[in-house]
Amino acid sequence: MRQIVIALMTAGLSAAIAGCGGNAQGSGQLSVAVADAPVDGATAVVVKFSGVEIKARDEAPVTYDFATPRTVDLLATAGGQAFVLIDDEEVPSGDYEYIRLKVISDRDTADSYIDLEDGSRANLFVPSGSQSGLKLNGGLAVPDGGVRSVVVDFDLRHSIVKPEGQAAYTLKPVLRLVDAEQIGLVRGSVDASRLSASGCTGDINTGAGNAVYIYTGTVATPGDAGGSGAPLVSGTLHYDTVLDEYRYVVAYLPAGTYTAAFSCQAGDDQPETDEAIAFSAPITFTVVAGQTTTVDFAAAGG
Repeated sequence: MRQIVIALMTAGLSAAIAGCGGNAQGSGQLSVAVADAPVDGATAVVVKFSGVEIKARDEAPVTYDFATPRTVDLLATAGGQAFVLIDDEEVPSGDYEYIRLKVISDRDTADSYIDLEDGSRANLFVPSGSQSGLKLNGGLAVPDGGVRSVVVDFDLRHSIVKPEGQAAYTLKPVLRLVDAEQIGLVRGSVDASRLSASGCTGDINTGAGNAVYIYTGTVATPGDAGGSGAPLVSGTLHYDTVLDEYRYVVAYLPAGTYTAAFSCQAGDDQPETDEAIAFSAPITFTVVAGQTTTVDFAAAGG
């Protein structure tokens, strides 16, 4: 079992395959999993999946419909874990135009929902989710005679919005498709003094409202989620009572160079507007596939 997996549900999977012209070039095996990083204000973010669809160039879609829809709490996949939707399924080899996660979501039903820290539950609506699902274009190639494992990484911190005047929350997902065999993760600590500096709006007791933002490449001026220079992904802080530290982890980063920056105003960051929140001095680091990189934010001025 791959280390990315915390739940494996393959029973009851039926494949309805249309247009398998790719078989002339052979076939390979494909696994698809979903994952997320923690998000402030919620204890569960549950999405109901009904299947997975992939489409090769110049071919009809290949659809895998689940006999029973799979209900996934995306918050349970935080910290480098994932939930497998299809596992080592044989598919035509070659390049695919898109992968589509089929979801069951309605504004007026609780098929998908969010549990809040105050104990309440609200419906989670995915616009056009029941019709078109969650689609990721490109980036998927299955090698002839080989295996391809991919993870669809949800960035819920920058995806969930609460429309004014509506009871249901809306999921406008920020998604990344990553190769599970070519990823690493970054983790580290943030000194407590950074959570209590002037202008901070996060919770120093729990770490909520504080986050480490990750940017691709070397970035001199970090930006928030809704403005220019937006991050690739971000990770929330939590207080580790054993280590007496504020910790974070960001997983599913392809090998390469990245920049990390901390903000104690992350709770003010909205995915559709530019709040111009303040950041610490950025830190550049390198991710190596299969390894963990540590990036700590020491005391300001230290």
